[in-house]
Order: sequence, then C-alpha cells, then structure tokens
Amino acid sequence: QVQLVESGGGLVQPGDSLRLSCAASGSGFDINDVAWYRQAPGKERALVADITGGGRVNYADSVKGRFTISKNNAKNTMYLQMNSLKPEDTAVYYCNAGVILTGRYLKVWGQGTLVTVSS
Repeated sequence: QVQLVESGGGLVQPGDSLRLSCAASGSGFDINDVAWYRQAPGKERALVADITGGGRVNYADSVKGRFTISKNNAKNTMYLQMNSLKPEDTAVYYCNAGVILTGRYLKVWGQGTLVTVSS
C-alpha cells in the first residue's frame, strides 16, 4: 500500500505565501507523476498543477506565475509553493500521485489540507 500524507495548510492573509508538502510512504513503489488539485466550497475538484511522467510541468491558468510544483524523488515528497495568495485560492488542496507498484499503475490521493486566504 502507498499512502500520501499532506501538511502545510492553514489560514493566511491575501498576498502571503504558503508551502504544502505531500509525503508518500510505503514500500516497493516508484512515483511516476504527481499533481495537486483543489476543491473550493460548492465547486468541483480541479487540477492546480502537475508534473507528468515525462517531466512536463503544467499549471492552471489561475495560478500561473504564483504557484510552483516540485518534487524530491529521494524523499518521495512533492511540494506546492503558493505565493501571492488570493481569497479565491481558498480550498481544500489534495495531492495525487501516479505510482508503479508490483507492476501496476495506481493513482493515490492524499487526505486533503485546508487553505484559507482571508483578511
């Protein structure tokens, strides 16, 4: 089994920065691709940023230039650096990883962490 554990959410003011972390635990797996999603109140879960298995990085238009996704393969950890936060960034943020485990490709979700941007 592979589990993702998130950390770093909280309450911040507009213009502040926050870094989310997501650590993968388990054994015998390799991470192929990673992503961050978010779900705002009353809205569907939406992709924020991802790094494909080929290394391509993609961002939602709403966060381009403000958010940065990254990963540390040695630590099996992914990050989302969020700068210049806006009230509309308020949401539950979920990490997601595509992993190879016993020859199978699996998608694994974190439990979610709440980010609230408010003055």
